Amino acid sequence: MSAESINDPVVLEVVRNDFVESVHHARVAVTGPDGSLLQAIGDVASRMFPRSASKPLQAVGMLRAGLDVAGEHLALAAASHSGEEFHREGVRTMLASVGLDEAALQNTPLLPMDREAQIAWIRAGHGPESIAGDCSGKHAAMLVTAVRAGAGVTDYLDPAHPVQQACHEAIGDLTGDDPQDLAVDGCGAPLWSVSLIGLARGYGRLAAATDGPECAIADAFRAHPEWASGTTRDEAALHHAIPGLVCKAGAEAVFGIGLPDGTGVAIKIVDGSGRGRSVVAATVLQRLGYDHPTLDAQSTAPVLGHGAPVGAVRVADLDLAGWV
Repeated sequence: MSAESINDPVVLEVVRNDFVESVHHARVAVTGPDGSLLQAIGDVASRMFPRSASKPLQAVGMLRAGLDVAGEHLALAAASHSGEEFHREGVRTMLASVGLDEAALQNTPLLPMDREAQIAWIRAGHGPESIAGDCSGKHAAMLVTAVRAGAGVTDYLDPAHPVQQACHEAIGDLTGDDPQDLAVDGCGAPLWSVSLIGLARGYGRLAAATDGPECAIADAFRAHPEWASGTTRDEAALHHAIPGLVCKAGAEAVFGIGLPDGTGVAIKIVDGSGRGRSVVAATVLQRLGYDHPTLDAQSTAPVLGHGAPVGAVRVADLDLAGWV
């Protein structure tokens, strides 16, 4: 994404005491059950890094390659978890199933994302550790897959490793794009670019699947949304609010959503600011015909002044009437 090519509309405005203080440009792609583009805001055809929104697609590749976890542990395999105690114990259980422990994890050491979990973790004498990082579930799943596939465990982050090749293939299959622009994600795992259209298409295919690895991942997210994110996260709230939905956020303000009829939604806030990501997601879902108090709550975010609400992050006045 070059700065010279960015010409996307203002989708979010940050209002403080009735004054528009800041704005954010965004891109939104909505695909139909057949994978075709139905609606778009901004440049949705250019390549972008899905970041952790890749995880459910990567998990499909791991299942194809031999990953044999299910239920909450499968949700954890595709999670950006909050580092709560049950997340950490789940990672340990996954690793122990193949005779490994947390020393085998190669993801970036971090503190827990959840504030209460972070406070408890620090009070217990811990600092940044791989198991507390939000990507430790994915890395544990990669290690389990490597063992089940008879591949190495010390080089599992090598892009040429069979596990990473399986992830690359699954991303391509589900998005319909050719994953390119090999990079290193924040956790150290390989990362590839796809289009926002492709990401939406991939989530639509996950949500509509009735069998196979795609269905397994979707069902795990639906049954165990707190394991796929955390107990206080907006993603978990959306899973509870809309039956059949599958969603996953990624760094740099990326969001993928699949709906049970096969409709896919992919969102990218162009400047990478995450403060309005859930606002755009909730508003798009409302424009697609969904109605739930959770969407009402997420369709704006408060702007604070001296600790009290004095404004909001909200979607700008865009003409989206043709979406429904």
